[in-house]
Amino acid sequence: MAAVSVKELLEAGVHFGHQTKRWNPKMGRYIFGARSGIHIIDLQKSLECINTTCSFLTNVAANGGIVLFVGTKKQSQEPVSSEAARCGMPYVSQRWLGGMLTNFRTVKKSIDRLKELRNMRDNGGLTSLSKKEAAMLMKELSGLEKVLGGVHTMDKLPQAIFVVDSKKENIAVSEAKKLSIPVAAIVDTNCDPDDVDYVMPGNDDAIKSIKLISSVVADSIIEGKQRLSGLIAAEAKEKELKEAAKEVEIKSEEAEKIIEAEETVLEKKFSAKKETMGVEKTISKIKRKRPIKGGK
Repeated sequence: MAAVSVKELLEAGVHFGHQTKRWNPKMGRYIFGARSGIHIIDLQKSLECINTTCSFLTNVAANGGIVLFVGTKKQSQEPVSSEAARCGMPYVSQRWLGGMLTNFRTVKKSIDRLKELRNMRDNGGLTSLSKKEAAMLMKELSGLEKVLGGVHTMDKLPQAIFVVDSKKENIAVSEAKKLSIPVAAIVDTNCDPDDVDYVMPGNDDAIKSIKLISSVVADSIIEGKQRLSGLIAAEAKEKELKEAAKEVEIKSEEAEKIIEAEETVLEKKFSAKKETMGVEKTISKIKRKRPIKGGK
């Protein structure tokens, strides 16, 4: 499991919530108290929730699942994109495209178009076009990159989404809930925790807080991927051993057949020799009994 301490959470300012007047009462169980009109989040509970969430995400990755990172507000864009890239997962850091999940079939066509335009650009496919046509395609590519650049590897719906600020990304959360896709999120004191399956109470505005939690999430996914790689390697080794054993078994069977064939040949030769010896003995007896012609 990805490791983080209360001290690290404290240093990153994860405990700072919103103004007390902006709180959501449902977050009460995660609040330690208030100071200067700001709610203070209970970091011990945050740690427990982070560990639970990371354990879940590790299992998702270990089963080959996709975790979609979502964080479109300014301070979350860089941490979300960099940490998602580090653990090899898709991300949305610019703008959530309505229907990204609920209308994925159509979105997938746009992703395919993005790949097509990238291929044209990288392989000189635009050189044969007029400047105007090439400029139009490059403009289309730029627009698709902005919205879908982070999800170009996502060829199917994710098995979970990780969200920075569930209130800000309410459309993404809503779409995931409609499709029964588990939602893990950094949930501040002004959010509704009931919308989230795996709540991580914490400051969703401070860059340090977002970076720390995003990195821990990425670490847990990497751990899951390593488990999956180990499992695949073990299965491959087991398959190799089974095939080797099967090959030995086949060779053993072939050897037995060869031995049986040789024994059969030897038996036939021995039988033939016995028959020959029997005939020779009979002839010898006849010769001994036959009278000698011209004898006195």
